[in-house]
Amino acid sequence: MATVVRGVILVGHGGIPKDCPQELVTRLKRLEAQRRAVKMLPTSEEIELDTKIRRWPRTAETEPYQAGLETVAARLRAQLDGALFAVAYNEFCAPRLEESVAELIKQGANEITVTTTMFTPGGSHSEIEIPEILEQLRKQYPKVLLRYAWPFDLNLVASTLAEQIKRFS
Repeated sequence: MATVVRGVILVGHGGIPKDCPQELVTRLKRLEAQRRAVKMLPTSEEIELDTKIRRWPRTAETEPYQAGLETVAARLRAQLDGALFAVAYNEFCAPRLEESVAELIKQGANEITVTTTMFTPGGSHSEIEIPEILEQLRKQYPKVLLRYAWPFDLNLVASTLAEQIKRFS
């Protein structure tokens, strides 16, 4: 029987660096909308813009969202009993979920649990995009168990929010 090597990926939304030219983001979003409207594959221009924005140099000052997610990730990693760990982003930041899965598999993971910071139902990233990406990855890596730890128990989310409110009351 094969040894189980666990991996965990925390997926965040992703933010736009403050110093990234807005026209790049506007053009990318326009191309994405056009593509989705006709259900086509991304054009080379869309891929190039997406990559440019995702790989834009970042600091905690220029991209506080990424810095915050990385802080949460470090604290989560410390609670995972040595599981391999990675962060991924839905948009604007690197790495993409596909890249993080490939990296954990390269490190030996054969059971990967994906979770997200997007707790509530109704979001396209958490309800549609992440499951679609995982379905494609399951075909690509049939020997790897890929789990998606979602949806969240909304009672637990509400309890966490209540505790946060109490801290400030």
